Amino acid sequence: MTGVVEQRSIDVVPDAERHGNAFSQFTLWLGANLQITAVVTGALAVVFGADAFWSIIGLLLGNLLGGAVMALHSAQGPRLGLPQMISSRAQFGVRGAVVPLALVIVMYVGFFASGSVLAGQAVGELTHLGDTTGIVIFALVTAATTLVGYRLIHTLGRVASIVCALAFVYLGIRLLQRADLTALLADRSFHLPLFLLAVSLSASWQLAFGPYVADYSRYLPRSTSPRATFWWTLGGSALGSQWSMTFGALAAAAAGSAFVDNQVGYVVGLGGAGLAASFLYFVIALGKLTVNVLNTYGGFMSVVTGISGFRGQRELSTRARAAYIAGIMIAGTAVALLGKDSFLSSFKDFLLFLLTAFTPWSAINLVDYYLIAKERYDLPALSDPHGRYGAWRVKALVVYGAGLLAQLPFLATSFYTGPLVAPLGGTDISWIVGLVVPAALYWLAARRDTAHVPDRMITGTETGTRTGSPSPTAMS
Repeated sequence: MTGVVEQRSIDVVPDAERHGNAFSQFTLWLGANLQITAVVTGALAVVFGADAFWSIIGLLLGNLLGGAVMALHSAQGPRLGLPQMISSRAQFGVRGAVVPLALVIVMYVGFFASGSVLAGQAVGELTHLGDTTGIVIFALVTAATTLVGYRLIHTLGRVASIVCALAFVYLGIRLLQRADLTALLADRSFHLPLFLLAVSLSASWQLAFGPYVADYSRYLPRSTSPRATFWWTLGGSALGSQWSMTFGALAAAAAGSAFVDNQVGYVVGLGGAGLAASFLYFVIALGKLTVNVLNTYGGFMSVVTGISGFRGQRELSTRARAAYIAGIMIAGTAVALLGKDSFLSSFKDFLLFLLTAFTPWSAINLVDYYLIAKERYDLPALSDPHGRYGAWRVKALVVYGAGLLAQLPFLATSFYTGPLVAPLGGTDISWIVGLVVPAALYWLAARRDTAHVPDRMITGTETGTRTGSPSPTAMS
């Protein structure tokens, strides 16, 4: 088993174990986005009132903007050789990073659940065992794949990118045979709040990958070009998501309630019956397996990162790895079974909630890495609460809290609407505020307080490296 299961967890990947090239990010993220939940995300813009034409434009803008932020995180992977959330310790402290981590773990469980609902429908139809059994079977396959780790995840992404792309070409042709594309795009009346809803839906989709995207680029050789990593990640993620979301928007505009009431059934129905239907159920399950494995793997990394900040643990046994993955699977499956009957409305609010939680984190992480530290981190000190970064970096945590609070007046969900939403015509601009405000505040707070920044990247392999020089209170 040891020879099959990945041995690395939150520790630095040594140069001798690095492999692959930046193009692997394109196939992984293309496969991860050509799937049914992205279709539903695109459809939501139309379901909640926008016309197809402006929905597609808004979705494209959000995918490019959010995808660029996500790809900037991906470019950190080859340089650091670490999972994404470990690098948060440089900003928040070795233990302080548990604050955004707690929300990240909620995200993983939520996306595992939402993916399992749709994939469970497909597996249930494919096996004739029903939705509930389908959800459980899908969860078990996800956990087993996640346990094997990085190499299998990338292999799965390559297979899914080809199979799902072929399926979406076929489904697109079938949709256009049923619907008049000119008629679907004829209504071009512009409504700013609905347009920005479409932007927010796709931007939140992309930004939610940010907390784990570097997990899948960290094995690339350290010499890999950051620009190549950025562009291949952005290309795969933006292309895959826009393709899926455009299909979803057009399907919702063409089918109305027939799509809303049964998303999986409608998509499969486009392809026909018999073997074609079975193939499409398989494609839906494969696409969801790809992204749910990413969510489970990222959740496993995040839980270990949070706990290790207090226990000092860097490496895991195969048994401990399996236990963490099983915990995420059980939690996600329970949420899926409880929420499967109210999926669409719950998923929209879940996406917007995630946006408020992760835009401040992205802003702080990117400003620190690219503008303050300028890609120079002390990697061994990221595991030492008494070292360069300390246990808690209070200023960063305060900025993160300020970023969360700054969004509330501009946030619009079914359970809360901020006081500035109505004066803006119902427009939700919270995600823009959540990027700009904490980015500016963190830059102002940290630009002259750089005692935690080494003069070069310290990997821990250098002879005589020392990592603990500045006080743990350097930024507090």
